[in-house]
Amino acid sequence: QVQLVQSGGDLVQPGGSLRLSCVVSGKIARINLMGWYRQPPGKEREVVATITSSGSTNYADSVKERFTISRDNANNTMYLQMNSLKPGDTALYFCNAWIVSDSYSRLYWGQGTQVTVSS
Repeated sequence: QVQLVQSGGDLVQPGGSLRLSCVVSGKIARINLMGWYRQPPGKEREVVATITSSGSTNYADSVKERFTISRDNANNTMYLQMNSLKPGDTALYFCNAWIVSDSYSRLYWGQGTQVTVSS
């Protein structure tokens, strides 16, 4: 069974930094596009950043120059380095990944991790 397990959420002061991790485990043939999403309180889930298997990245305008997405293909792990955090970054953060397993490609989600930016 494929699982995405997240870690790294916390309470941090404005201007601070956090790094989120997302580890993929299970019967995996290939991991394609991966991404980070977030859902602020009372709002819809939105994309934060995505990364292809070859390392090409895209970012939401609101996080450009502050957040960095990366992945370690050898260890099936994705990261989100978040710097210069703002109260507006407060949200439940989710990772996802398109994973090929048993010849099928399917989108999997992590369990979510809370990031709170507050003084």
